[in-house]
Amino acid sequence: MRSLHETKFSILELAPVRESKSIQDALHHALTLTQHAEKLGYERIWLAEHHNMSGIASSATSVLLGYLLANTSRIKVGSGGVMLPNHAPLVIAEQFGTLETLYSGRVELGLGRAPGTDQATMRALRRGHQETEDQFPRDVAEILQYFKDPAPNQQIIATPGQSTHVPVWLLGSSLFSAQLAAQLGLPYSFASHFAPRMLGQAIQLYRDNFTPSEYLAKPYISMGVPTIVAETNEEAEYLASTPYQRILSMIRGTRSKLKPPVENISELCSAAEKQYIDNFYAVAQIGSPEKVKAGLNALLEKYDVDEFIFTCDIYDTDKRIENFERLMQIKNAAI
Repeated sequence: MRSLHETKFSILELAPVRESKSIQDALHHALTLTQHAEKLGYERIWLAEHHNMSGIASSATSVLLGYLLANTSRIKVGSGGVMLPNHAPLVIAEQFGTLETLYSGRVELGLGRAPGTDQATMRALRRGHQETEDQFPRDVAEILQYFKDPAPNQQIIATPGQSTHVPVWLLGSSLFSAQLAAQLGLPYSFASHFAPRMLGQAIQLYRDNFTPSEYLAKPYISMGVPTIVAETNEEAEYLASTPYQRILSMIRGTRSKLKPPVENISELCSAAEKQYIDNFYAVAQIGSPEKVKAGLNALLEKYDVDEFIFTCDIYDTDKRIENFERLMQIKNAAI
């Protein structure tokens, strides 16, 4: 088993919109976080595509990626992910090919097959385009071809895009993308930050079926981990009431902006809702640095992943930055 120090640390950002702040504040904070992540030594920061959600400002993913790339110099920046069924593969290849042409060696494309929204918004995004289960693998293969050197007699050339060799990842919360990533020899990231139930099965399926490729010689796995690291366990649990309220709003179909923490989350939800929140956050690491370090080591021992990609929904933006500082301190202390 690798140590925490040997494990790569990355960040997944959704540009959360806070109840008392503007969307512009959320986008500016995404940049502040990215610049701190670069200084702290994080491997990568990804943005997730969601639509019609008042509390998430990362919907125009490639546009926001350009803003982050233009104001940093080293950290890898990418999508975690672009929801491919919402887009034509050629458009995505051109967008990310343009970013890679401008910011060579720093751009990554993580692809998901969920819509990242509700059914009505999905129809508005797709305008009658009907996605089938078979279409996603074909779309992924099409994008991979657009990033390679052109094939003989290739009729459509992604410009920019062709020959940029943008690294492509597959993302998933079930077994489908794990199987496809293994088949194509691509790196795989499991969305255990919100759907941990099939994590172990997906990792095993990916490892057992992995085929070496021009992209990877051996399997590479990252897993999403929600985190709140604070001075004490009590403070961390208090700060965690913000993401708990976010999940509660999802359960109730309201999808509100990020709310300030509360003293007693149990007063806001039923026992069944609290159980749902606990299941949602089954791999979350919430507590003091000592508690979180022990929890991350336990995850490594169980899953032996190559990388943790952390989420954090603390309301106070300064404390959110401190969360990622403390995580990197945990990593560096594990030498």
